[in-house]
Amino acid sequence: MASTHQKICWSVFLTLLLSNCQHEVDGAPQVPCYFIFGDSLSDSGNNNLLVTKAKANFKPYGMDFISELLGFHGFIPSFVTATGKDVLQGVNYASGAAGIRDETGQHLGDRITLTRQLINYQLTVAQIATLLGGAAAAADQLSKCVFTVGIGSNDYINNHFLPNLYPTSKEFTPEQYATALIAQYSLQLKTLHVFGARKVALFGLGLIGCAPAELAAFSPPKGTCVDNINSAVQLFNDKLKSLVNDLNTEFTDSKFTYINIYGIGSGDPKAAGFKVTDSGCCGGRTGCAPSATPCSNRREYVFFDEFHPTEAVNVNLAARAYKSSTPSDVSPIDINTLANL
Repeated sequence: MASTHQKICWSVFLTLLLSNCQHEVDGAPQVPCYFIFGDSLSDSGNNNLLVTKAKANFKPYGMDFISELLGFHGFIPSFVTATGKDVLQGVNYASGAAGIRDETGQHLGDRITLTRQLINYQLTVAQIATLLGGAAAAADQLSKCVFTVGIGSNDYINNHFLPNLYPTSKEFTPEQYATALIAQYSLQLKTLHVFGARKVALFGLGLIGCAPAELAAFSPPKGTCVDNINSAVQLFNDKLKSLVNDLNTEFTDSKFTYINIYGIGSGDPKAAGFKVTDSGCCGGRTGCAPSATPCSNRREYVFFDEFHPTEAVNVNLAARAYKSSTPSDVSPIDINTLANL
């Protein structure tokens, strides 16, 4: 990364989040199509041609297993590469450095904000209507698909906690900022519903304040995380969970669910066998550069690089997001149940 506050390509995180679950794929996909919105949590190439520092178009990034889990024979194409009938099986609109707020991440260069991702999605819906012979057929198709949205981290990392570049920390208290984010996010999700989304999983934010990049930037006492960042994230997550309840009440034809990434990722990593919690396996606290060689003992690391968890961490996250282990993992249902509705 060019900056310790640049959070790029979380596709390793989100895709592994679901891929390590035991799910039998016996031919047909679990759902007919899968649509992905978000930030670098899921970016599979939409930023490759943009003028931006928020890219990770080099190994070992870019791994994608969600579509495999759902039974698709091939990965869900990025918006910039999807053509023709490709769109009938879904599209990935996610963009590194994107946020709920349009200005988020602008210091890194261009990015496709959630607002712009929804515009791109509307273009896809029109394509689907043309391919299937009308709006009614498109609506029927979309009602059976799974939609995931994972966004908001950059609104903290690449906005609120960069006071020299963005004014939001001066304009809002953490409580007010979370409220403002959720209000805007709510409108965006309602737009998604207007254009056909009926099965929607919303990923909460993780323990951003424990990421090596944030430890380097804010220097908390050794062995601790940046508490004010994690506290701000929890405010957002609490409001997001409440928003899910509100959306399910308002839209009885749909099902929204919240995935509690923060809760699933909490606990003592060393008790689970991890030895290194404050530095990434690749690049330490400064980023995994092109052609860099990761550590050989990555299973001992919580973080693969300065922001992204290792596969060993994601195995647990995956199992509990796809099929919850405790009532607090998801609200109200897990992704497997959502897909099967």
